[in-house]
Amino acid sequence: MLEERLYASLSAMDIAERVNDGRVSARDVVDTALALTAERDGALRAFTVLWADAARASAAEVDAAVARGLRLPLAGVPIGVKASEGPDSFQNRRLAAAGCVPIGATSVPRAGTPWQTYGSTDRGPTLNPLGPAWSPGGSSAGSAAAVAAGLVPLATGSDGAGSVRIPAAWCGVIGFKPTNGLLPSRDRSGLNTPGVLARTPHDAAAYLRAVAGAPAGPPLPRTPRVAWTPTLGFAATDPDVADTARRALHRISRTAPFRVLDHPVALRDPAPAWTALRSGAPGPDAGRLVAANNEHLHALFDEFDLIATPTTPHPPHGHDGPGTRMSVALTWAFNLSGHPALTLPAGTTPAGEPVGLQLVARHRADTLLLDVAVRAGRTTPGRVSGRSAGKRAT
Repeated sequence: MLEERLYASLSAMDIAERVNDGRVSARDVVDTALALTAERDGALRAFTVLWADAARASAAEVDAAVARGLRLPLAGVPIGVKASEGPDSFQNRRLAAAGCVPIGATSVPRAGTPWQTYGSTDRGPTLNPLGPAWSPGGSSAGSAAAVAAGLVPLATGSDGAGSVRIPAAWCGVIGFKPTNGLLPSRDRSGLNTPGVLARTPHDAAAYLRAVAGAPAGPPLPRTPRVAWTPTLGFAATDPDVADTARRALHRISRTAPFRVLDHPVALRDPAPAWTALRSGAPGPDAGRLVAANNEHLHALFDEFDLIATPTTPHPPHGHDGPGTRMSVALTWAFNLSGHPALTLPAGTTPAGEPVGLQLVARHRADTLLLDVAVRAGRTTPGRVSGRSAGKRAT
């Protein structure tokens, strides 16, 4: 087994490099992940079940493949699997083929819960590693908590209204929703797409290569133009949340040559259209709303390379729920439009509450978005600085 502190410092790419080079076995990595999770998850409650025997068997298969001379891009990387999709979903099969080892199912809310921004287990609610009084977000709650706590470097999620991006923002990790349609949708409406939670942008990029190949996209412009909007034209965003996200965006712009412009964005509130589409009964009003927002976004992306917003309009709520506030207000417009979106840790409000910075790119500009995340990793707070932590821990 690995020393637990070393394991928790390694990115997915670091682990794969060590396994492929024979410096450590996949079985040792997985045994460490299982032991660490058994030790710490009793209180955290990120996992609903561990698949210890199956994980060890999968790790042995990875070691055998490496011994035959195969170099797997994610060899021996332990992952958490969102419980509502399971290990046989499209993205999890692709990740396993790349060498990942699923170690257990991560928590989701109970069925039928409105605005599912928490996780449920038979031991109680999933806690947020940044503060146990806060919800970890949802619905990919356990996946975000497991990554933030260092139990696994990657975990899968799905995002139908913000269900990857919201928990990532509240747990201080990266959450990536690819362009809708790039991967098979998780629902009939086409709103819900697979996604990933990760600690480093390199790992998020490795996820995309594993599940979608290397999707072609536009190169990162020399000086990307970024349209900043704290509200998208309709959301009631808390001033402290908006200020924290904006400061993070400007930190990025000082290190990378981004041109950030305040730009009026006047989307219509997507709530009625999203609800109608998700129910399977969209009418003409929903169609007109979607068309109007799509037209506005098309015009924006003619002028700008990225749109930047806070990920949520308010900080994490407690385990009693969000009340009447809509945690999805700034995320679900891009499930309707299908644009790729990513959240990065942006820091904390003056009260110490975690905030995410959401970046949105043109359709199928997923690789551009991840390139931006790599640049951002040098300046954003939290555990998004790339592979340096693992490189120091040799």
